[in-house]
Amino acid sequence: MRRGIAATALVAALGVTLAACGGDNGSTGGGTKGSGELSGTVTWWDTSTVGSEDKVFKKIAEDFTKKHPKVKVKYVNVPFGDAQNKFKNAAQSGSGAPDVIRAEVAWTPDFANLGYLAPLDGTPALKDQDDFLKQAAASTKYNGKTYAVPQVIDSMGIFYNKKIFKEAGVEVPKTVDELKSVSAKIKQKTGKTGLYLRGDDAYWFLSFLYGEGGDLVNADTKTVTIDNAAGVKAMKTVKELVDSKAAITDATNGWDNMQAAFKDGKVAMMINGPWAVADTYTGKEFADKANLGIAPVPAGSAGQGAPQGGHNLAVYAGSKNLDASYAFVEYMSSPEVQAQFAKELSLLPTRTSVYGKSDVALNPMISFFKPVVEKAVERPWIPETGSLFAPLVTEYTKVLTNQTTPEQGAKTAGDSYRKLLKDWK
Repeated sequence: MRRGIAATALVAALGVTLAACGGDNGSTGGGTKGSGELSGTVTWWDTSTVGSEDKVFKKIAEDFTKKHPKVKVKYVNVPFGDAQNKFKNAAQSGSGAPDVIRAEVAWTPDFANLGYLAPLDGTPALKDQDDFLKQAAASTKYNGKTYAVPQVIDSMGIFYNKKIFKEAGVEVPKTVDELKSVSAKIKQKTGKTGLYLRGDDAYWFLSFLYGEGGDLVNADTKTVTIDNAAGVKAMKTVKELVDSKAAITDATNGWDNMQAAFKDGKVAMMINGPWAVADTYTGKEFADKANLGIAPVPAGSAGQGAPQGGHNLAVYAGSKNLDASYAFVEYMSSPEVQAQFAKELSLLPTRTSVYGKSDVALNPMISFFKPVVEKAVERPWIPETGSLFAPLVTEYTKVLTNQTTPEQGAKTAGDSYRKLLKDWK
């Protein structure tokens, strides 16, 4: 949640002080010796999926020492759901923050606004910055400066089990109405549920919101839009999917339960992104990787919509080892490294040049998601964007579990936004 004006100003001031004095981030000091050789420790907070992505990123990160033998990389995997607040708390206190953080795209303007990130303009971290996809680079800028480097870009699609679809004799749904009818036929023919709709994270609601022509806010006009007619209709859409039994949902541990249900063949479909591919392949239903199908999220009444997401690499302003941190970010976002994680994890690179490499160009998951990303809807890159999800997920969950109506849920979310965004309509 957004702090009060006075508290925000105090935190921002603390952030500037940390940038000037350096915070105790638990890493060994170092930097560039007289010889120009980097040394010391770089602590990196990675927020990738445990059990699949983290293993690859840890190995890649630690391989940085092959280029800079006197630098030690301290790899720490921080649960994604905890990382935003954990970093803010550490940066504010001046103790325990990492040198580099893998930040969800919406966190970058928030952290930058608070004074917690080091500007990267003119540093090695932005090497060959013209190579970055424009939509990926957009989330790295705040008030005319660059505070992060785009590591991966993503969007969402509908994952489906080809064997279940074949058994039920159905085609991939292209609209929400088709999603309902396909799910009904799957249930009739196979006894399986059609869709697992994650109910504990409002990011999974965005495709339905965009599909009805809605959005969270309009930053250009400083207007809250979540509670307009499109927002209400999107709430009704997700509720009808659950009420009609086309989908099941979970308001507690949505990610784990969704992945388990899909990987075990208990549900035929789920909405997810490239970050879920590696983990999905570990399921018994997808021992044959060819059984996994991916298609665009079914369209709403206004068309097909999916959010643009991804992760950036940002350097803590209070780092005791800025030079090595800049070099680490340059390495982790280099074409060679991006090609490596694209090959091993099917994650989408943020550099244009990487898409020309054969291992990337021939990857079917990347081939599917690249055009989806190009048409994805950007969120507003304002400091409060990351805070818009807390009030929305509360109401989204209540709507799905019949604790409130779509109309009231949208209204309550909108009221919360207007308290968060001072002077917005």
